[in-house]
Amino acid sequence: MNDTARLICEIVKSSRRDEMYLYLDKARGMAPVPQALHEQFGRPIPVMTLLLRPERPLARVDVVKVMAAIREQGFYLQMPPPKDPEMLDLFTRRDE
Repeated sequence: MNDTARLICEIVKSSRRDEMYLYLDKARGMAPVPQALHEQFGRPIPVMTLLLRPERPLARVDVVKVMAAIREQGFYLQMPPPKDPEMLDLFTRRDE
């Protein structure tokens, strides 16, 4: 397997927004992240380090897209999933 088919990735979460994550090249860290995004993201909180490979899927995002974004721009931003209106119904009182 050649090195272009693998990438050591550091995943950090935002201190400001729930379920917002940055996937970073472990060797480069936060350096490629634009200042404006860094300010909105807040303090990066380390989550885990992974060896990304195309044949090993990720839970919410396409691993190939993540790897391509990291190689092209130095990071991949995973936004929080959209709020599901049906799930919100589970937490509302029926007598309202």
